[in-house]
Amino acid sequence: MMNVSSRFARRLPVVAMVAVVMAISGCQKNSESADAQNTDIQATNTQATTNPVTTETTAPVNQPVDSSITVLALGDSLTEGLGVANDANYPAQLETRLQELGYKDAKVINSGLSGETSTGLVNRLDWVLQTKPDVTILTIGANDAMRGIDVATVEANIRTAIERLQDNGSEVILGGMQIYDNLGSDYVQSFAAIYPRVAEDMNVTLIPFFLAGVGGDPELNQADAIHPTKEGYTVIVNDNILPILEPTLENLKTADTNTVNTK
Repeated sequence: MMNVSSRFARRLPVVAMVAVVMAISGCQKNSESADAQNTDIQATNTQATTNPVTTETTAPVNQPVDSSITVLALGDSLTEGLGVANDANYPAQLETRLQELGYKDAKVINSGLSGETSTGLVNRLDWVLQTKPDVTILTIGANDAMRGIDVATVEANIRTAIERLQDNGSEVILGGMQIYDNLGSDYVQSFAAIYPRVAEDMNVTLIPFFLAGVGGDPELNQADAIHPTKEGYTVIVNDNILPILEPTLENLKTADTNTVNTK
């Protein structure tokens, strides 16, 4: 676990089977990282009175969390949101949900790139690390599998990406991926095994299958049977990401509070 005290004090709040994984690599659309914004939220002021009267206040249910949070969504077209509106991809929907949950200054940066491989992702890390994310949601590997890239190479790239993100002070959540059996059962099983093994070895939180509940469902995917619709991304955010992300944010908050109390 990284040292979060100084960073978090300023910013707290915040395939399915890859159905036809071969089609993902044909998408070559670039997306840009947005700049993270940090805004401090002042705690509620207490008022002193001349009379020794003790009063108690109850925080409202939807009281904002005390500071901002930056989440980096890093991956390929499944992160970018190919085929849906800018406000319908998962990073945009996640940002909205975090703000509804009280992280009113939460920022989710969409750094998904269609056609991205694990090697390409590693090569652009210097750029994306400039966003200084508190948490990174990493989902990569489908396009590697389509090309039949050696599993050891894919795993090495994922490990490199995680290590560099952690060194940059970011908590990493790894999105597990799966592929069809048309590449052979040995490759398919070896590929799927990358994610839980890396998560355990590198002490990162795992989303067992990023597209769980969505992949393979025609009502939640576009006509290409690969990329989720807006409704599909809503399921991914609410059912697959938030149950993992919220405890991560709470752990960061607790660690920061403990550090402040020991000073």
